[in-house]
Amino acid sequence: MPTIAHFLYIPGMMLIGIAIGFVMGARAARNEIARTDKTRRR
Repeated sequence: MPTIAHFLYIPGMMLIGIAIGFVMGARAARNEIARTDKTRRR
């Protein structure tokens, strides 16, 4: 039987992964928008 630590650890790790993915995805999206803006201005 899993202990109470599993019920805290597993969702905690999933939330950390979601947060890291969101930050990295937002950064990539900002970089892509900046890149396309540079090419459109030329």
